[in-house]
Amino acid sequence: MLAEIAACNAAFAIIKTALANGKELYDCTDATKDYFENKSTVAKRVASKGKSDLDAFMALEKIKEQEEWLKEYMIYAGRADMWPDWLRFQSDCKQQRERAAKLAVLKRHNNVKLMKQFFIFIGVAFAVIPVFIYALIYLLNK
Repeated sequence: MLAEIAACNAAFAIIKTALANGKELYDCTDATKDYFENKSTVAKRVASKGKSDLDAFMALEKIKEQEEWLKEYMIYAGRADMWPDWLRFQSDCKQQRERAAKLAVLKRHNNVKLMKQFFIFIGVAFAVIPVFIYALIYLLNK
């Protein structure tokens, strides 16, 4: 949790410094992506714990202030419709994370299924091979 907050603050510092040095927001896309992903992680933590986790809640409030600064920058210093594009970008990132999570669950499910099939095959082999050996010995002794 602290790592996500620190990463979020570092990403925001990179964004703010780059913008102050005359760069454009699209020049620091990696930092904006890191910022949003870590913000999402902190927000999930606050939602799961509620307001009882004061550190996480206060960190989320600070992140909201940072995002408000970004919003104002995008509206006043950015190009037209930059803020709605930013919101769309956040939505796309969220969808990508959800797809990746679903894919990971599906991959794990397939691995478990494959392991079950392997153990069933081994179990059947251990059950059938002695029967074949016994039948072979029986037929050879006749």
